Amino acid sequence: MIGLATGHRPWLRQPAMLVLGVTFVALLVSAGVRSAPGVLMLPLQLHFGWDRATISSTSAVGIVLYGLVGPFAAALMMSVGIRRTMAGGLLLMGLATFASQWMSASWHYLLTWGVLSGLGSGAVASVLGAAVVARWFATRQGLAMGVLSASTATGSLVFLPVLAWLTSAGAWLPVVRVVGTACLVLVPLVLWLIPEHPRDVGARRFGEDHDVPPAPRVAAGAALSLAFGALGRAARVPMFWLLFGTFFVCGLTTNGLVGTHLIAYCGDHGIAPVAAAGLLSTMGLFDLVGTTASGWLTDRFDPRRLLVAYYGLRGVSLIVLPFCNFGPASLGVFAVFYGLDWVATVPPTVALATRAFGAREAPVVFGWVNVGHQLGAGAAAFGAGLVRQEFGRYDPAFMIAGLFGVIAAAILMLAIANGRSTVAQLSV
Repeated sequence: MIGLATGHRPWLRQPAMLVLGVTFVALLVSAGVRSAPGVLMLPLQLHFGWDRATISSTSAVGIVLYGLVGPFAAALMMSVGIRRTMAGGLLLMGLATFASQWMSASWHYLLTWGVLSGLGSGAVASVLGAAVVARWFATRQGLAMGVLSASTATGSLVFLPVLAWLTSAGAWLPVVRVVGTACLVLVPLVLWLIPEHPRDVGARRFGEDHDVPPAPRVAAGAALSLAFGALGRAARVPMFWLLFGTFFVCGLTTNGLVGTHLIAYCGDHGIAPVAAAGLLSTMGLFDLVGTTASGWLTDRFDPRRLLVAYYGLRGVSLIVLPFCNFGPASLGVFAVFYGLDWVATVPPTVALATRAFGAREAPVVFGWVNVGHQLGAGAAAFGAGLVRQEFGRYDPAFMIAGLFGVIAAAILMLAIANGRSTVAQLSV
């Protein structure tokens, strides 16, 4: 049946893998857009004379909006469709970044890279991965989510060295043109290559051995009430707040801090932007391995225990970083150690959300959990810039973030212990 339905489009004979691949590339490009402000920080400071707190505040706005859009984007995917939502987000990102070529004031940067790009990238974020996995995969969901989560790291791996090279002479315009073009090129490819549902190409979800009636489509006008309704139901469940709080720490310790400020932090130690971007790319390479492996482990082990290890190890690495000598060997060890853990938290977090709230509502609930992630990232993006401006160094910001990672691991350990005691009481 798949062959008949896709005879004129033979690449759709493995539709779940095709959708996974195209979504991977879209998330990769979105990650490149969100990582670009870290490369632009020093060139914009030199060209326009803006201070780091001003530039960091735009990064913080973009990061927070990126998260806030998530649950509404997930609801839109259930109404207008995954394909249209993804294409719309890429189009908005592309137009916003191109428009920034003509900026001359800091509020122009805030509007294009903060507000518009933040709104667009929020539609092409982790919630997209969760929605695609739920719709196209019946088995190996953890592994599929791990692959899509790893695309965030791969985006840094692909884009950052190129973007840093483009800014090596202090230029910033080539960066906006490259990322804008990448977004716009993907729009027609998404509309052409991604079917909305497996049944549209005569297929089933990956690993499904029988036909399952599709979930009814939500009316477009009901997307807003769906997003808030899911939040209202989830807010009454303790698991939601555990995931929200720990994901806040995840954002605080990753893209908000390291993704936004590591290049500038290395610059304070005399390391050139291209070399610092190479360090982030090394992290991206190892996170591609670590996050994919995390998805595989999530299919087999207790996700809560995995999160304890991830947050604890990440926190320790950030606390130790300010005490290293920032030489090639110590930074290389940090890049490998931290990179394996960069976004490894996503597959177990999605798995816990799916178990607690069901496959249908889980993408929307995860969208709200991801709001916590981006609030943490926004706090770190702005807070670390403010710390650098007030104290002249980044060390306190990295140590505080690391302490939050250790606290998150401790809270998860308490949750596991409380779960055990509850089971023991029920069995008596």
